[in-house]
Amino acid sequence: MGASPPVSGPDLTVRIGALTLKNPVMVASGVFGYGDEFRGLAEYGELGALVLKTVTREPRPGNPPASRTAETPAGMVNSIGLENVGVEALIRDKLPQALSYGTAVIASIAGDTPDDFAACAELLDETPVSAIELNISCPNVRRGGMAFGVDAWASAQVVRAVRPATRKPLIAKLTPNVTDIAAIARACAAAGADAVSLVNTFSAMVIDVEARRPLLAANTGGLSGPAIRPAAVLRVFQTAREVEVPVIGMGGIWNASDALEFIIAGASAVAVGTALYADPAAGNRVLEGIREYLVRHHLDSLRELIGSVRLHGEGASAAG
Repeated sequence: MGASPPVSGPDLTVRIGALTLKNPVMVASGVFGYGDEFRGLAEYGELGALVLKTVTREPRPGNPPASRTAETPAGMVNSIGLENVGVEALIRDKLPQALSYGTAVIASIAGDTPDDFAACAELLDETPVSAIELNISCPNVRRGGMAFGVDAWASAQVVRAVRPATRKPLIAKLTPNVTDIAAIARACAAAGADAVSLVNTFSAMVIDVEARRPLLAANTGGLSGPAIRPAAVLRVFQTAREVEVPVIGMGGIWNASDALEFIIAGASAVAVGTALYADPAAGNRVLEGIREYLVRHHLDSLRELIGSVRLHGEGASAAG
């Protein structure tokens, strides 16, 4: 008899539409920029996907550059305002270096109208990006952004406009600043989204009490970081029970335990964002911790863990 094949670890693969990711850990859009800003700081090619900074049809200067961020206890508030180079410059100048990391690259797009989203998606359809995220949830722009994401009909209109424009898997990124996030998710899935990601930042304000003025030049911004994690986990739990498409969870993930909360609540994948500012290798730590957890609990596949939360008063798991 020949030698036994090497024992492999748990199956960490994740399916999002026609896309298979090698593991469930992503870097969230925005923090990672276009990929060049973090080059050399960690082995990002080990992660499941890199979600690039959101781009629009035309370049945008964003909000006033002074006072765009403010640190808060267990988090930060930002108001960048979707500053970006535009979709054509992304494809021409930024995408090649992002692809050189050797893992899936997901483009993120936004617009003032559904047609803007569709135009960006059509251009990206001929590129090697693995999927397209629809940012219908940014709280820091005057038009588009969260204006779509707070309404189920408007969110679905964006997805319907984009769906014929691309063969790529579509991920609708949702805002937590709504009464019923699951209703928005259902509308996006029915319109053709292959997955939903949540949550984007919570609307917030930080005030300089001596000046009695907001610290941010735009007055308000979006809160991210560990402060929002429990609220984000709840919304992932609520949404995962209501949709058939995969849910990508994010919001204050700092370590593997944080990520596992989202997965057990129902997320098929997770994204690490603000933590990268403190530790550029945070995503790699999270990935290794998830792998170690599965081994320690004798689980052969990540799928055994997704949605496995057991609610008090229920004999079966919430995932059914």
